[in-house]
Amino acid sequence: MLSRAQKEEQVAEFKQKFGRMTSVYLVDYRGIDVESANQLRRRIHSEGGGDFEYRVAKNSVLRRACVGTDVAQIAEHFQGPTAVALCYGDDHGLAKILLDFAKDHEAFEVRAGLLEGRPIDGGEIAEFANLPSLEALRATLVGLIQATATKLVRIVAEPGAQIARVLAAKGREPGA
Repeated sequence: MLSRAQKEEQVAEFKQKFGRMTSVYLVDYRGIDVESANQLRRRIHSEGGGDFEYRVAKNSVLRRACVGTDVAQIAEHFQGPTAVALCYGDDHGLAKILLDFAKDHEAFEVRAGLLEGRPIDGGEIAEFANLPSLEALRATLVGLIQATATKLVRIVAEPGAQIARVLAAKGREPGA
């Protein structure tokens, strides 16, 4: 049992985290064994590089901490066993980790979240997680730009190349 001072300390800590996070996902971890939860924590820690955090907290602490923050928009989801996955950077990466874990553990459910100040439900989080990562989109864009530039150079150079081929062919003709 937490003392009142410990609860107040947790409220202040979560309020600070809610103020600086870029996204938050609420999950129902009911039915997940301790070893599976620890595997999830290790994966979040290793892949997040310090930008991801996974915490289990009392709903009363979360409700008090979200007052005055964007997270208050999803406070109605603080029911039952609640874990909070906080992101301070790559929103997509954390959503992907949570959804991958949910695929392997039927009891694990991503209930709701807050992305860029907008509440989203579990279905929207799944759609978001299935999108290509920002790095993949950037690579695709660079590839498209590079291919277009290469084609443009080829088109601009082609008339000169045709003239050079005609002159070369003319030079090889007997009697020329």
